[in-house]
Amino acid sequence: MSTVLPIIFILAIVVVLMTCAAIFTPKGPQQVVIRTAIMLTLATCYLMWMVTYLAQLHPLIVPERSLKVE
Repeated sequence: MSTVLPIIFILAIVVVLMTCAAIFTPKGPQQVVIRTAIMLTLATCYLMWMVTYLAQLHPLIVPERSLKVE
């Protein structure tokens, strides 16, 4: 049975990457724009992965077996 551990593990990795993006963004006039773009990209990629992963774990429509005998 699948668990929630991969979701939490990947979330921790994304948070670390966001922290690195906030700390190591080069100084300049566009620093805030670059930092925001990187952090938003990481957040949206994580959300898309999480929704896809959870949709595979708990599908809305259960596959049905066909009972055709030929």
